[in-house]
Amino acid sequence: MGSIDELGALFKRRFDTPPERVDAVAGGLGASGRGIFRLTAGPVSAIGIRHDVRQENVAFLEFSRHFRERNLPVPEIYAEDLDRGVYLEEDLGDTTLYEFLEANRNGDLVADAVIDAYLLAVAVLPRFQVEAGRDLDYSVCHPRDSFDGQSIAWDLSYFKYYFLKLANVAFDEQGLEDDFGRLTAFLLEADRGYFLYRDFQSRNIMLRDGGVFFIDYQGGRRGALQYDIASLLFDAKADLPHALRRRLLEAYLDHLSRLIDLDRGAFMRYYDAYVYIRIMQAMGAYGFRGFFERRPLFLASVPYALKNLEWLLRNAPLPLELPTLERAFREMLVSDPLRNIAVPRADSA
Repeated sequence: MGSIDELGALFKRRFDTPPERVDAVAGGLGASGRGIFRLTAGPVSAIGIRHDVRQENVAFLEFSRHFRERNLPVPEIYAEDLDRGVYLEEDLGDTTLYEFLEANRNGDLVADAVIDAYLLAVAVLPRFQVEAGRDLDYSVCHPRDSFDGQSIAWDLSYFKYYFLKLANVAFDEQGLEDDFGRLTAFLLEADRGYFLYRDFQSRNIMLRDGGVFFIDYQGGRRGALQYDIASLLFDAKADLPHALRRRLLEAYLDHLSRLIDLDRGAFMRYYDAYVYIRIMQAMGAYGFRGFFERRPLFLASVPYALKNLEWLLRNAPLPLELPTLERAFREMLVSDPLRNIAVPRADSA
């Protein structure tokens, strides 16, 4: 991974002045393992990234240029040095949609300004998926160019090995693998010809000057429309009220229908399955970062994910017979150690 000095040199090369301050952002290490810093010199500011996975850096930089050419609200790329694993991007400030939500809610009562910001986000999402996705260079995607059977298998294994096993949730191994196979086949029936942002959640949406801006799409690939809106609406710690989720989903579908000939029934046939797969992927991440890497703040999202799962099993049951997976879910819901995880409410996965 490139050094802070190399970020400083890149800043000087771009702005003709060395940085006066270099401050870690959010601890300087995001969930993706990237080092994130703010470099400033007087009124000039930039976000510096250090990351040693060249393919992810290439994907983010190429996607950013492509999206900006299509007038999508993403950061400008100021400078890059791929050989050293560093680049500079536009500083979009410190306010994420998640932080704005947390500061402007009282339980299920969410301020109108927050709802307006969410409505802006779901209005822009179809433009990423459809407009920008049409001629995107998917050859730069990492680690795969499509959310295909292999991608789904990785996510399900992530959930099994880093969440179920590390949380001591009992399950029948072969039965679970059989259910995973059936779920994968069902998910792959959906139309997957669109850009899938992959991590479209409230911490990756920045608010500035009354607008929304989007970051952390380096894991994007071709995939189904349902995945990203599911990611946003069932973002665990955001804990959106279900009435608001319904409103935002309808708004998203209205905007999407202006760009494609949308069959809402076909969309909804697969939507709940994508909600479940996204929740499992996220819980795998919580388990990996929290149980395995022993970074307990990542476990803060677990009780909220369980709350989502409980609601889903009651109101949007699994779309096909998956008995072993459902039993594992119900084992999770009655696990006192999982439901009573207590860590400070701070940024997590």
